[in-house]
Amino acid sequence: MPSGGFEFRILGPVEVLRDGLPLAVPAAKLRTVLAVLLVDAGDVVTVDTLIDRLWADSPPDGARNTVQNYVLRLRRLLATGPGTGCPVVTRPGGYAIEVDPEALDLHRFDVLVRRAGVAAAADETEHAAALLREALRLWRGAALADISSDVLRRDVAAALDERRLDALELRIEADLTLGLHQSLLPELHELTAAHPLRERFWAQRMLALYRSGRQGESLRCYHTVRRLLAEELGVDPGAELRELHRRLLAGDPAMAFSSRPPVRGNLPAEVTTFVGRKRQLAEVGRLLAAHRLVTLTGVGGVGKTRLALRAGAELAAAFPDGVWLADLTALPEPQLLDRLVAQALGVRDQSARRPADVLAGFLRGKRLLLVLDNCEHVVTAVAALVDLLLKACPGLRVLTTSRHRLGLAGEHVLLVPSLSLPPVPSTGLSPEPAAVAGTTGPAPGRNAAPVAEPAALLPLTDYDAVALLVDRAAAASPGFAVTKDNEERVAQLCRRLDGIPLAIELAAVRLGTLSVDEILDRLGDRFRLLATPATTSPPYHQTLRHVIDWSYGLCTEPERLLWERLSVFAGGFDLEAAEAVCSGSGIDRTDVLDLLAGLVHKSVLLARAHGRRTRYRLLETLRQYGRQRLTEAGMESPLRRRHRDHYQRMAAEAADRWCGEQEIEWLARLRRELPNFQEALNFSLSCPGEAVHGLDIAVDLTRTRVWFFAKTIGEGRHWLERAYQAVPADPPSYRAGAAAMLAWSALVQGDRATAEACMTAGGRPADDPAVAAVTTYVEGSHALLVHSDRRAIPTLSRARAAFRRAGRHGDAHMATMMWAMSCAFLGDGELAGAATREYLAEAETSGAGWAYSWALWTLGLAELRHGDVDRSAALFREALRRQYDIDDCWGPAWAMESLAWSTASAGHHHRAAQLLGVAHRLRRVTGVSLTALRPFHDLHSAAAHQTRTVLGEQEYTAAFTHGSLVQDIERFSLTDA
Repeated sequence: MPSGGFEFRILGPVEVLRDGLPLAVPAAKLRTVLAVLLVDAGDVVTVDTLIDRLWADSPPDGARNTVQNYVLRLRRLLATGPGTGCPVVTRPGGYAIEVDPEALDLHRFDVLVRRAGVAAAADETEHAAALLREALRLWRGAALADISSDVLRRDVAAALDERRLDALELRIEADLTLGLHQSLLPELHELTAAHPLRERFWAQRMLALYRSGRQGESLRCYHTVRRLLAEELGVDPGAELRELHRRLLAGDPAMAFSSRPPVRGNLPAEVTTFVGRKRQLAEVGRLLAAHRLVTLTGVGGVGKTRLALRAGAELAAAFPDGVWLADLTALPEPQLLDRLVAQALGVRDQSARRPADVLAGFLRGKRLLLVLDNCEHVVTAVAALVDLLLKACPGLRVLTTSRHRLGLAGEHVLLVPSLSLPPVPSTGLSPEPAAVAGTTGPAPGRNAAPVAEPAALLPLTDYDAVALLVDRAAAASPGFAVTKDNEERVAQLCRRLDGIPLAIELAAVRLGTLSVDEILDRLGDRFRLLATPATTSPPYHQTLRHVIDWSYGLCTEPERLLWERLSVFAGGFDLEAAEAVCSGSGIDRTDVLDLLAGLVHKSVLLARAHGRRTRYRLLETLRQYGRQRLTEAGMESPLRRRHRDHYQRMAAEAADRWCGEQEIEWLARLRRELPNFQEALNFSLSCPGEAVHGLDIAVDLTRTRVWFFAKTIGEGRHWLERAYQAVPADPPSYRAGAAAMLAWSALVQGDRATAEACMTAGGRPADDPAVAAVTTYVEGSHALLVHSDRRAIPTLSRARAAFRRAGRHGDAHMATMMWAMSCAFLGDGELAGAATREYLAEAETSGAGWAYSWALWTLGLAELRHGDVDRSAALFREALRRQYDIDDCWGPAWAMESLAWSTASAGHHHRAAQLLGVAHRLRRVTGVSLTALRPFHDLHSAAAHQTRTVLGEQEYTAAFTHGSLVQDIERFSLTDA
C-alpha cells in the first residue's frame, strides 16, 4: 500500500502531513472529499456516496463530473513527485485511499482501544489504562471539526465522537480499578454536566465519590440522574445504574477499593490491610537471602498465605525477573501441577514437550521468586517439581506455604505462629491462657498457670492480635476503639482466640452488632459446649474450629446454606454462577446477591470488582469447613453435580458462539473460569457414570480453542485423553469425537505420531453427523499438514458443509479456514484467490477478531503463492498486527514465518534472514515442530535456502542471530525494511 510518507488526521480538524510537514488542503470541498475517503480508508467509496456527503439532497448538475474533478485535484495535491504513486486510487464503482494503518489517526485509535479491551479482560489494568490514554491523546477536538458537510457531521462525525466517549468510559473504568477515584472527581463532574443523560459517567462518578468517603454525595447523584432521565426521556435509570445504587446503599464491600502492590509479577491485590508480623517478615527475608527454598508451615487460618504474599512484595527489588504466585488451592490432581505453575508464570509453550522441562528452560538464567501457595494436598508432586527446578535454575528462589514440609535437602522451614498477644494480668483473674509480652507463638495449654506480668507492658495495640482486631472492627463498627474501660476485655478476647488471624477476623465483624462482652460470653458458651475431655486435637485446632462454628451459627439459615454450597467452587465465581448452582431448596434465586453481600460483611467471602462484574472467593479454611458441612448433610455430590452442569452449559454455549463478535470476551471468561472447569472435569471423570459429561466439557473447550489462548494445549490433551479412557466404547461416537479432537490437538503441535494413532483409534462413525464432520475435518487437516496432499481441499470442503448441516457454525469456520489454507498452499491461482476471498468475507461478517486475522493471513498466503508478493507482505503484517491486538500467543509465530517468506521472495534477503531468526525464536516459545507441518516446512526451507545462497553463510547467520535476539519483536516485525 503506498503511503508516500503521509500522515492523515481526522480526529479533530482534517490535517495532512507529508514527511512530517503540514500539507495544506485549502479548498473546503477537497477537504470533504479527502475526509469521506479517509473515514473508509482502504475500502471503495462509491461516487454516489461522495455526492451524497458533498451536497446531500441538492447535488448540482453534472455532479459526477464535478466529483471526478475534485478527485483529480486531490490526487495532484497528494502526488509525491513525478512518476510516483498517490494514495488515492480509482476502483470499479468509485475511489479509495490506501494508507498504512499507522498513517491514519482513526486506525491507530481503533487499534489502541481494541488492545486496551484485551488487556482489561486479562486483568492487565495498568497496561489498558496506558493504551487508552495514548488513544485519547490522538483526539484534537471534535471529529472532522472543519468539514462543512452536514451529512458527514451527522452520520459520521457524531459516531466517531461516540467512540471517543466509549474509550473515555473505559479509561475511567481502568483508573477506578487502579484507585484513582479522588483525582477523577473533577473530570467526572464535568463529564456528567456535559453529557447529563449518559448513565455510565454518572455510575462512575457515584463510585468515585463512594470510594472517596463521600457516600451522601454519591447517593444524591443517583437521585439527580433519575430526575434528569425522567424529565428528558421519560425513563427510569437502567439496570446497571439501579444495581450500583442498591449495592452502595447496602455498603457492599466489593465496591470498596483495594490497592495492588507495584511488584513485577502476578501478586494479587491486598484486599485488607496487612497488620504486624514484622519479626516473621524479617525472618523470611533473611532465610530467602541465604537459602533457595523456604517453606512456611502452620495450621489453617494462621496467615501463611498473607505472610508469603507480603514478604514477596517487600522482597521484589531483589528479584529483577519478578515475584510470581502459583496458587495450588484449586489444583484438582498432581499431574496438572507443572502446567498450573507454567500458566501462572505466563509461559507460552504449546508443544508436546514435558511441561517440567519447559518450565526449567523458561526459568534458567532468571532471578525470580516463585511462591507456591497451599501445597499440602499435592506435596509429593510439589517436592519433585521444586527439586528439578532448583537444580536446573541457579537464579531461582522458591517460597512455599504448606501444612507439611516438602522434605527436600536444603529446605528451611519457618513455623508461622499466631499473632503476638498481650500478657495475662498478674492478678490471675482471667482464666484465659497466657502469653509473655512480646512472644508470638500460641498460648500454652488452658490449665497453665498465669505468667507474671512484665515490669513494663507495651501499649495494647502494639500487640499484633489486638491491632488486627481493631483494624478489622473498624469496617464493621467505625466507632470502635480500645479504651481504658474495655482494654482488658479486648485483650481477653484476643487471648481467647489464641491470636489466630482468621478467628480474630471472624470475631471482629461481629463488633458491629455485639459488644466485646457479649462476644466473650457467647464464645465461652460455645467453647464449653464443644470441648470434650477426650479430644486429642491441639487447643489451636479446637479454637479455630470453635470460632468458625460460632461464626457459622450466627449466620442466618440461608447464609449457612449458601456458605456450604459455595464450597463446591474452585478459585472464584461470579453472581451468575452462584445463582445457578446454589439457589433452590431454601435459597431463592433473587436472594443470592443479598446473601453474598452478607457473607462478605461477615468476612466469610472475599469480593473483588472485576471491571463491571464482581468475583467472590471463599477463604480456603472456610471453604473446607463448608465442604465438610455439605458432606455431613449428604449434599456434596448433588451440589458438585449442579456445579458441573453449570460449567458444562457454559462450555457448550462458548463453543456454539465461537467465531462471533464476542469471541475475545468469551476466551477471557473461559480462562478466568479454568479452575472451575478443572473441578467439573475432575468430578465427572472420577465418578461412575458421569464421564460422558466430562468428555462433553473437554471437547467443547477444545472447540473454543481456549487452550491456544491460555497457553495450555497440553492440558487440553490431558483432559481429552482422560475422558477418552473413561467413556465406555458404546456408543462409539463419543470416543470417536474425543479421538478426533485429540488428533487435532496433536496435529497443530506437530506431534504426527500421536495424531495418527488417535485417528486410527477413532474410526469413522456415521450415526452422529457432528462427530462425522469433525472426523472428516481432522482427515482433511492431516492430509494438508502432514502430506501436503491436494485431496485435503475436497475433504475439508465436505467437513465444512457437514458442520453447517449440523449447526456447528464455529466448527464450520475452522473448516473454512483450513480449506482456504489448503487452497492457497495446494490449489491454482484461481481457486486460491476465490477460496481466500470467500473466507475473508465470512470472517468479516462474523465480526470475530481471531478469525479475521487468519483470513488476512490466508489471503496473504494466496498472494505469495499466486499473486502480488508485496501485497502478501502487507497482508501478513496486518494479520500480525491484529494478532498482537488480541494477545494471540499462537498466531504470531506463523505470521512472522510467512512474512519472512514474502520478504525473501521480494529479494530483501538480509531482512528475510532477520525475520527467520525472529520466527525461530517465536517457534521455540510455542514449541511447535515445523518439520512435522509439511507445507509450512517446505516454504520455510525454500526461503531459508534462497536467503542463505544470496547472502552467504556468514552474513546469513549474523542476520538470523540478530533477529533471534530482537527485544521489541512487535515493533521490529511491523516496520518496513
